[in-house]
Amino acid sequence: MTPWNLLALPPLPEEPLRRLLAPLGDRVEVRVPPARDRAALLGLLGEAEIVLGDWTARLALDAEAVAAAPRLAFVQQPSVGVDGHDLSALAAAGVPLANTAGVSAVAVSEWCLAAAMSLSRKLAEADAAVRAGQWPQQELQPRELHGRRVGVVGFGPIGAACARLFRAVGCEVSYWTRTPRDEPGYQELEPLLTGSDIVVAVIALSERTRGLIDPRRLKQGALLVNAARGEVVDQAALSEALASGHLGGAALDVFETEPLPEDDPLRKLDRVLLSPHVAGVTPESTGRLITAVMTNLTAALDGHEVANVINGVSPVIRRKFSGSSPT
Repeated sequence: MTPWNLLALPPLPEEPLRRLLAPLGDRVEVRVPPARDRAALLGLLGEAEIVLGDWTARLALDAEAVAAAPRLAFVQQPSVGVDGHDLSALAAAGVPLANTAGVSAVAVSEWCLAAAMSLSRKLAEADAAVRAGQWPQQELQPRELHGRRVGVVGFGPIGAACARLFRAVGCEVSYWTRTPRDEPGYQELEPLLTGSDIVVAVIALSERTRGLIDPRRLKQGALLVNAARGEVVDQAALSEALASGHLGGAALDVFETEPLPEDDPLRKLDRVLLSPHVAGVTPESTGRLITAVMTNLTAALDGHEVANVINGVSPVIRRKFSGSSPT
């Protein structure tokens, strides 16, 4: 059988990337762009049959890229988010796009709980004060999480895991998702945002969710935890709500521009916990991600259904423009 042409886009050194894909053996010919730019991507897409995506979204497949890839049969995104990929263009071309849903649910939900706990108990402020020679036992006024109302925006595997963890420490948890549900815990977005003491954003980025949360709409003194994507929250409004004292604090693992620019006002604001997009990055979640990716790639080569296709295309991968069978 002629090897499948696999274009590998993750931002890893080439040799480690090739070692990760080595179990696929001679059934694939792995190609890596010579540079991490659009010209290099477009130059290799003409022969690509399988694309292993770039989780940074820098080398995403928009409509132009999909049009440049007539042989493309499958896209495996090595992340939960599929930012930048044109799902409609891929679907129109009959190309299934799969993500790695669920692999980071434990890691991200733990980060959200830890971040909310840090904000409520004012751990960063206490640490800084003691290091500075202060002893503010009466001034800090930390709060308990127990009994507080938590609104989770997004209810995939990560949102469900967040709900379980916050309920375990005694919080009253509601959630909102893009598909309304007739079940306990579901709440419409506006009352969820205005009525929650803590809002946790873990929803996928799309045109519908871009700018979804205006922090100025949250209740006075509320805490915001964002482990979704930076663009889900109106970041300018967030800076304004923090500077004015409307919000009690924010914990942010994601930003509109990453890394966070040096002149971003969030760097200078109090009551803000900043994190470099690592909520889902643990050895355990990375292991699950690698397993999910390799399982799907093997299934694709074997002609079996792949898991977690999110753009409505058949999960059975069929080779295009080749005299060889994919199996």
